Amino acid sequence: MGVSDTALDKLYGIGNYIDTFALGHYARVLEADSLQDGRPVAFKVMRPEHLSGDGMPQWEARAFINEADLLLRLAHNPVTVRLYDCGYVSAPGERPEGGDIISLGTNVLAFRENLYPYIARNWRPYLALEPLPRHRNLFYQMKPNANGRRRLPTEEGIDLAMQFAGFLRDAHDQRVVYLDHKLEHVYWDGRTLRVIDLNSSRLLETGTHTLDQSWRQDIHNLCVGILYPVFTGLSPLKGALMPQPAAQDEVEQRYADVDHLDFGVEPTLSASLQDLLQRGARHDLPDVRAFVTGLERAAGRLGWDLPGLHTLPALREARQYMRNGLAQLRQGQEAIRTARESLLEAVILDDINEDMEAELRRLLTQINEALNCRVIP
Repeated sequence: MGVSDTALDKLYGIGNYIDTFALGHYARVLEADSLQDGRPVAFKVMRPEHLSGDGMPQWEARAFINEADLLLRLAHNPVTVRLYDCGYVSAPGERPEGGDIISLGTNVLAFRENLYPYIARNWRPYLALEPLPRHRNLFYQMKPNANGRRRLPTEEGIDLAMQFAGFLRDAHDQRVVYLDHKLEHVYWDGRTLRVIDLNSSRLLETGTHTLDQSWRQDIHNLCVGILYPVFTGLSPLKGALMPQPAAQDEVEQRYADVDHLDFGVEPTLSASLQDLLQRGARHDLPDVRAFVTGLERAAGRLGWDLPGLHTLPALREARQYMRNGLAQLRQGQEAIRTARESLLEAVILDDINEDMEAELRRLLTQINEALNCRVIP
């Protein structure tokens, strides 16, 4: 199909990098504004080092086509980040400035058809995505601090796991395996899960043996790569939480040797949840249905009122009090952060005297200590 160039700065106002807390292999991600509709976007553009000298697309470039395709296939699921636009940019630097752009909207077929011609011209693929607040990213929230590791409350962890299971159920129904399970890809606000980065995910060909193996692997990666850190604050790779590599072969092998999880660091975690995650680590959960069955059983012991479960009224009541308390804690933390922003605005004012500055800095120090000791990441 015919497409036409236009100047990049006619379509997008490119801002600052928003991926510095967990750099990816494929791309850089920047804040941007769509100048057509005023909508903020996360502008994800391939790193220039993935352009080949022979004008042929490397697998990193093809991953952009794959991701756009899968995002549209799963767009009906509320967990999936939204794709607004895709295309190619001519700007040569890592941060795209100046140059031209080919904007293809959500026409993935055109995106695919133009891959070879534009890579041959040293243009790079991009995706314009729904932006998600960095402070909702789980890796950003749970990174270790001076007071030690952090973890989600079990109530929120179960809720997150339920929503992730729904996302995987939809994906598996369309023969899509997510695979790239790591905290950097998970956003959580206490109620709502969002998941990004499907560039390493796969659409599988039909074939029962391959599909069965892949479903089992996806559940293993969920239990090991997402839920174990969520419930313990630690990496399954025997150490503190660190950004995980994202090249395709590294994604495939990231958790290959993890078949047992250490819960000695979090002995208070429900035994039924520990057992469920251990089964996932051992590849004993064949599909999403088996995972959800085990998760619902564990949830029932913590007051969840689910079909087919007999939950004691006292547990249901205790859970409601806990939900209310957690919501109030989150509201309180947001209020403390807002207060900190006000004090930061004050401390940078010109011409304040040393008495005022000293008092502002004293308050900011105590606020930061309170946030570091918070109950919820």
